[in-house]
Amino acid sequence: MQSILTQINTGELLTRLVSFLPDLVTAILILFGFWLFFRMTRRSVRAVLRRAGFHEVLMKMLVDNIYRFTLILVALVMAADQIGINVAAALAGMGVAGIAVGFAAQDSLANTLAGFLIFWDKPFAVGDWVRVSGEYGQVSEITMRSTRIATRNNTYVVIPNRKIIDEVLVNNTKHGAMRLDVPVGIAYKEEIPAARRVILAAVAPLADVVADPAPEVAVVQLGASSVDLEVRVWLADPGREQPAYSAVMEASKRALDAAGIEIPYHHLQLFIERVDGQIWEQAGALREAR
Repeated sequence: MQSILTQINTGELLTRLVSFLPDLVTAILILFGFWLFFRMTRRSVRAVLRRAGFHEVLMKMLVDNIYRFTLILVALVMAADQIGINVAAALAGMGVAGIAVGFAAQDSLANTLAGFLIFWDKPFAVGDWVRVSGEYGQVSEITMRSTRIATRNNTYVVIPNRKIIDEVLVNNTKHGAMRLDVPVGIAYKEEIPAARRVILAAVAPLADVVADPAPEVAVVQLGASSVDLEVRVWLADPGREQPAYSAVMEASKRALDAAGIEIPYHHLQLFIERVDGQIWEQAGALREAR
């Protein structure tokens, strides 16, 4: 032990330590300065983003994650360089590791990027009633990776943001009141004005139907077995689309039945315009043979 201690030049060790202390103090001051800079500027950055119309979740990600970690990374690089660490080699290693992590988490990164686009473009917000990926419900939460929807069946559906971006999305709440179109068919022998009167009288008093714009009934197609009508009503609450659809269809059916207006089944009607006498003779012979 004594031999080891004698080999150590105490004076040289103290000299190196004293010469290293200024660099270490400078590195610590750099880290503290960047931390103080973040504390002083984060509210200002939030205010700028809020005035620009950024969503609260997106602002939190940009300020508390991206902005903070960028400053931390710059501070660490400067502090490491100050104390003599080979920053270039460290950054090269981090770059290789970052590429590996990127390949491993490409789905998560794609969903996060899609979440950023959702917050930027704002196709829907929490509380909106949307239809996407075969699901219909009210948006309950939006995160950077997924969107959560509460359906009419009281189920909780989690949809990856990438899937939402890639598919057609219908937002029933975006423009306030929405129009609901309900198909109803009547027989060809019935009078369209009479059917329109009884349907309008039936659907106008429904709780979900607003008076302005007023309900209307339009002919949309002359079908194979019916005259196809469309009952068009406006709803103040788009979340009531499915209950209102059922209520309008039931009220229309009851009103048409009460008025004696036929709602036909799907059927095929054949008209024979000309039959040769020979066919009747063959049919008669066949009947006699039996």
